[in-house]
Amino acid sequence: MKFKLIVALTNDEKTDTVIEAARGAGATGATVITSVRGEGLKPERTFLGLDLTAKRDVVLIIVAETKAREILECIAEAGRFDTEPGAGTAFQLAIEDAIGFKTQFPVLRHEIEDEL
Repeated sequence: MKFKLIVALTNDEKTDTVIEAARGAGATGATVITSVRGEGLKPERTFLGLDLTAKRDVVLIIVAETKAREILECIAEAGRFDTEPGAGTAFQLAIEDAIGFKTQFPVLRHEIEDEL
């Protein structure tokens, strides 16, 4: 079975929405790395040396390759990545090999059988 890693970089307040959208589209889980910092086109300002940037999260989701694009599009829509400046970004990467999915294989296999 081939997998993709979807990486979503999103505002802290949209993390749960992004995960719910991914699950609704067929993702079986997610890992969140909290409180990361990033800059877009315009660097955030500081006030008296204090950082005014909002907290951002990295959401990592490993999915079956056949479901990756659909999940990516659902994430983008739920997080408003294409319509709201600074809302976040998401992309997918090919995974060469993976272990630790033994308990998820029955669900993943069922999902991709429908696609085949």
